[in-house]
Amino acid sequence: MQGFSDGGADLGQLQTTMRNIEVACTSIQMHINPAAAEATILSLSQSPQPYMACRFILENSQVPNARFQAAAAIRDAAIREWSSLSTEERRSLISFCLCFVMQHASSPEGYVLAKVSSVAAQLMKRGWLDFTEAEKETFFYQVNQAILGAHGIDVQFIGVNFLESLVSEFSPSTSSAMGLPREFHEQCRTSLELNYLKMFYCWARDAALSVTNKIIEPNAVIPEVKVCTAALRLMLQILNWEFRNDTTSMKAGIDVFSAGVRHDNGSSKRSECVLVQPGPAWFDVLISSGHVSWLLGLYAALRQKFSREEPYFLLWIDPPDVVSKAIEEGKSESEMLDGCRALLSIATATTPFVFDQLLKAIRPCGTLSLLSTLMCEVVKVLMTNNTDEETWSWEARDILLDTWTILLVPTDGSGGDALLPPEGKHAAANLFSMIVESELKVASASVTNDDGDSDYLQASISAMDERLSSYALIARAAIDVTIPLLTRLFSERFARLHQGRGIIDPTETLEELYSLLLITGHVLADEGEGETPLVPTAIKTHFADIAEAEKHPVVVLSGSIIRFAEQSMDPEVRATVFSPRLMEAVIWFLARWSHTYLMPLEETNCLSNDYQQHHSVNSKKALLSFFGEHNQGQVVLDIIVRISVMTLVSYPGEKDLQGLTCHHLLHTLVRRKTICYQLVSLESWRNLANAFTNEKSLFLLSSANQRSLAQTLVLSASGLRNSETANQYVKGLMAHMTTYLVELSNRSDLKSVAHQPDIIMSVSCLLERLRGAASAAGPRRQRAMYEIGISVMNPVLHLLEVYKDESAVVYLLLKFIVDWVDGQISYLESRETAAVIDFCMRLLQLYSSHNIGKISISLSSTLLSEAKTEKYKDLRALLQLLSSLCSKDLVDFSSDSVEAAGINISQVVFFGLHIVTPLISLELLKYPKLCHDYFSLLSHILEVYPETLAQLNSEAFVHIIGTLDFGLHHQDLEVVDMCLGALKALAAYNYREICAGKTGLVSAGLGNLPEGIFSRFLRSLLQLLLFEDYSPDLVSAAADALLPLILCEQGLYQKLGNELIERQTNPALKSRLANALHSLTSSNHLSSRLDRVNYQRFRKNLNSFLNWQNKRNGWFRFLWSFLNFSMHLEALLLVV
Repeated sequence: MQGFSDGGADLGQLQTTMRNIEVACTSIQMHINPAAAEATILSLSQSPQPYMACRFILENSQVPNARFQAAAAIRDAAIREWSSLSTEERRSLISFCLCFVMQHASSPEGYVLAKVSSVAAQLMKRGWLDFTEAEKETFFYQVNQAILGAHGIDVQFIGVNFLESLVSEFSPSTSSAMGLPREFHEQCRTSLELNYLKMFYCWARDAALSVTNKIIEPNAVIPEVKVCTAALRLMLQILNWEFRNDTTSMKAGIDVFSAGVRHDNGSSKRSECVLVQPGPAWFDVLISSGHVSWLLGLYAALRQKFSREEPYFLLWIDPPDVVSKAIEEGKSESEMLDGCRALLSIATATTPFVFDQLLKAIRPCGTLSLLSTLMCEVVKVLMTNNTDEETWSWEARDILLDTWTILLVPTDGSGGDALLPPEGKHAAANLFSMIVESELKVASASVTNDDGDSDYLQASISAMDERLSSYALIARAAIDVTIPLLTRLFSERFARLHQGRGIIDPTETLEELYSLLLITGHVLADEGEGETPLVPTAIKTHFADIAEAEKHPVVVLSGSIIRFAEQSMDPEVRATVFSPRLMEAVIWFLARWSHTYLMPLEETNCLSNDYQQHHSVNSKKALLSFFGEHNQGQVVLDIIVRISVMTLVSYPGEKDLQGLTCHHLLHTLVRRKTICYQLVSLESWRNLANAFTNEKSLFLLSSANQRSLAQTLVLSASGLRNSETANQYVKGLMAHMTTYLVELSNRSDLKSVAHQPDIIMSVSCLLERLRGAASAAGPRRQRAMYEIGISVMNPVLHLLEVYKDESAVVYLLLKFIVDWVDGQISYLESRETAAVIDFCMRLLQLYSSHNIGKISISLSSTLLSEAKTEKYKDLRALLQLLSSLCSKDLVDFSSDSVEAAGINISQVVFFGLHIVTPLISLELLKYPKLCHDYFSLLSHILEVYPETLAQLNSEAFVHIIGTLDFGLHHQDLEVVDMCLGALKALAAYNYREICAGKTGLVSAGLGNLPEGIFSRFLRSLLQLLLFEDYSPDLVSAAADALLPLILCEQGLYQKLGNELIERQTNPALKSRLANALHSLTSSNHLSSRLDRVNYQRFRKNLNSFLNWQNKRNGWFRFLWSFLNFSMHLEALLLVV
């Protein structure tokens, strides 16, 4: 390894170093002073140019761990010092590593060879963009000779392993960190994919071919097996590569030369299987070369060698009962789990029909029957060994459930349910029956479990959702059988409860009902978050021979559950049967079921759909219309509302149950207008509104439930026929709150009674309700909410003054105002807008006069504790308030213009900035939510009101500039993007002002700054783009900010560019650097205008420049550091 002197180290020094490393490695293994040992090893990798010592250790040490650490030190030092190494030194490092692994290919210390091979791969990648094609060919010739077997089996194996390490390093998901921009890794990946990946595949194929004849001989294990295994593993790794440069290749939806391949995008949940997708360029290698025939021939020969007439993986899973019994008696479960994974892999790449046919030639039953029998056996083991510990049967169940899920999710992306052949439906029905039996046994056994922390009892509904969703897919595959099965199971348990009331302990039965409700809810309906779920396709298209709604199996099952739930209205039955836990399942089921079946949107369209047969349409109509608006829908709706009211009143303190009722069930009812029309006409709904106003127990609900209930009641006003009626309804609903707050604020003894616990609780409760109502304000309810807000303006200010030391109340007051302003500001006319702005000014003044919020400054250094983070919530609320006011300039539905009325929103925003910005330290900006809100507001203000910056006092001005600089180097890309947008707006405003003959922002607030703000940010942005890691997603935003900065500070830009050029000693690189800097501001007909076309041109120029500079990154870092040092030294001399 020529050129590595290690400071002229002699033999004695090298031996001493080797002994020290060996002793350190031995000490770590024996746990003797590990800290000192680790420090010794670290000193080797951190020392400058340790290559001679590392080579000496690798070639002479008898301690394998010492050789391992020496290889690691070569890697660390070379990556760190790469820019300062000569081309010959870089080549020598890689050549040494390759020669070492090939010379020691027969060494028993495989992990040492793997490490050295990995180091060679990483160094080759680090120099990939620097090495010429001829230099790369030299390395790969050496590797190719090894893979061809010219130097023996061991060297052949090492050559294949090296390529595996190399491909892994070039893959973005498995590459090692090198401290380089993402563009470097992307260029390396693209180069390898286009120029070398197919060649590596052919080498691996040839290596496997060279040993195939020996492998299939009927001898014992031979050494060639490891070469073939490594070659096949490399081929699989390459086929799993995420190809990007073929526009026809997609991760999903790719045709892999078979009509039986799946085309869905979201079928696999936990599967690690991927589809072959290299594109047409690989046709000659994979298809026309006979490659597949060779691979199938090898597979057939191996099957014959091992006397197997069926796929080898079947030996691991068939017959399932024998396999599971053997595992329970002590046999390793790994083969069985591998067999399950094999089924999963096959399912990923085919359709249910093709999957089922795979084994028909060698077995009397299809693959679906085997899958069902196998999972039934796994479920039996789970039932027998009912334990909280995750055993092999847990893992097998999850793998097999994934297999069913992949098969049963539709392949056409329609959102329906995949169809199975008749035998497959029978298999699914048997499996679902076994699953339900297992779940019921676990549920009943949990009652007698002495462990109070049983997983089953503690598991929430959401935690079991994924597993239950897979159960539902299996049930829907045989819906004709599974719905009647669930109906029978419910009927049996209802009868058992009725017959044993007061005689038999019902706890086991109640737990079984809890489990049945969750399973049935998933079978009948899908999740409805974010959209309105439709009736599952399997349910709509089956039961075609049933035209009478009352006899439809889904109607029978749903009706039995609803009638059972209605029994909870009886106090006596409720006390003995409906525990809070069971009621949680009841409420959850009603919410999920009603979102799909109660007055469904599909009801109005069921007659117009003629794409199905007549009987099927009639069956669908019977199902959809039974719970529709003109049939039993209103009756069922009334039952659900009465159950909801009972739950809130009769189960005090049950927060989870009340949360399900408020957030899920009641909120689900007001999502559709068709239901709201019926809701507001129900006596039970009026009873709920009355209880909300007068029932004391509802004032004890948690704050989140208070807010949700108020929001739901206000949203239901959309069911009223006109805006006037809706507004009257909302005002009547909220009257008690506004009256109480007004009366309380007018009390002469308010200051003496305000801090009493019951008063604080009442105020907090009413504020939460007002927040919920304010968040539900829509166009039809806006007028009522505006008048409610106006009526409590003065009370809110009075309460803010009284409760200035109660941070929780202050926060609720601010959040109510935020929600109210956010829901109102876009609809207000100019006169009303003026009133709101005036109120906000008074609020901010009052907040400032009492120094509320300063506690956040004093605690900013101790906010690491989660409890202390509550202290800055009021600052976030103020930021959100200012942002809501700013939105008036963007979204305004009023009939007149605020500008025409002389209203200046920027005035209140400007005043708010003076109050808020001093309270937000850089320490506080480390908290993501506050940081995002702050920069979102700041970006908006500086883009819409850039002139506002010049109006700030010096302290606030300097603070904002400092936070912008902080945001530019933030880890959150969205924060950086917002800061770049703010810089673009400021610099563009300043440039336009200067072009118009004005002063702009150049001299604004610079009393405490050593240079102009745009000079500062030009330097900072160039530093970011040229010498720091950043996301390519930010390049366009950075270009838009950089162009006006350069136009504002052309002199500084020229100075920085000239000094970089002058400090470059290589004449050729000096010329290229000068041309690149010149092209940045002159190519593509770039002008000095700030218009859309010019911004687009500059983005192209900057992208070209950055691609060029990435190749010269080492020199740029050095020059920039030297330049910054020189400038700082110059500034220091000026100060002196």
